[in-house]
Amino acid sequence: MQSLTDIAIFVKVVELSSFTAAADALEMSQPVVSKAITRLEEKLGARLLNRTTRRLSLTEAGSELYRRSVRALEEIENAELEVARFQTEPRGTLRVSAPMSFSILQLGAKLDRFLDRYPGVTMELSLDDRRIDLVEEGFDVAIRIANLRDSSLVARKIVPCRQVLCASPAYLKKHGTPERPEDLLEHNCILYSFLTNAREWRLVDEQGETHVVPLKGSLQTNNGLVNRAACISGVGIVMLPTFYVGDQLRSGELVPILCKFRPVDIAVYAVYPERRNLTPKVRAFVDFLAETFGPEPEWEKGCPLD
Repeated sequence: MQSLTDIAIFVKVVELSSFTAAADALEMSQPVVSKAITRLEEKLGARLLNRTTRRLSLTEAGSELYRRSVRALEEIENAELEVARFQTEPRGTLRVSAPMSFSILQLGAKLDRFLDRYPGVTMELSLDDRRIDLVEEGFDVAIRIANLRDSSLVARKIVPCRQVLCASPAYLKKHGTPERPEDLLEHNCILYSFLTNAREWRLVDEQGETHVVPLKGSLQTNNGLVNRAACISGVGIVMLPTFYVGDQLRSGELVPILCKFRPVDIAVYAVYPERRNLTPKVRAFVDFLAETFGPEPEWEKGCPLD
């Protein structure tokens, strides 16, 4: 860094043809400027300037150093300006981790608006339902659909997202409709393996009491779209966030059950490593998510949930 400073001083001396003028322009003392040139010459083992009482002139070595240094300093200045732009406007590569099914059903069709609005941003969207480590895996932001516990990450709630128990009319006609949480013990339940407790559902009644129901089921998968398809075909009862099944509930293809016993509410969150020095591209994307999906979920409109 000292050499870089000395080179910048050397360039200014050459441009102004004066130690004194360079010192004034750089707001330094003349001895400091002179010492910088001497230090640079000693480091390089070559005289850079011919000094007389009336004028300065470049030696051959000094001319070569000046020519290359001007170009290098311009590149450094351009790099600094580019970094400054990264801090003032959304630009650069935005690495996003998001759940697969939510991205397919809800997010993907909205991204054109974000990318059109911010042409300086390129997005790398990684679809994965597992809970990734943002810092370790180098993501700028993640979308999570959960009831978030305390975390070292910053989380912004984008939109509430209820869960619903539902089944196909054909399944309910064949096996009956459960009236109480304990009735689920007699039904085939389609399970989601990424849940912490995949073989139990927690339901809260109108008095706020929690009912923990152990489950049995002939199908367990790690994908909500597969679980939805299996439910529609009559395999069993499923518990899914409403963004999966809004269309099916409105059309009657699926029927909500146990509406007085609600699963624990979850929400869509944007999470990112820290609030300090939050880059414009991350801030713009999180604001875009809140604007697009909040404050109330569009996918629940007209659904017979209660």
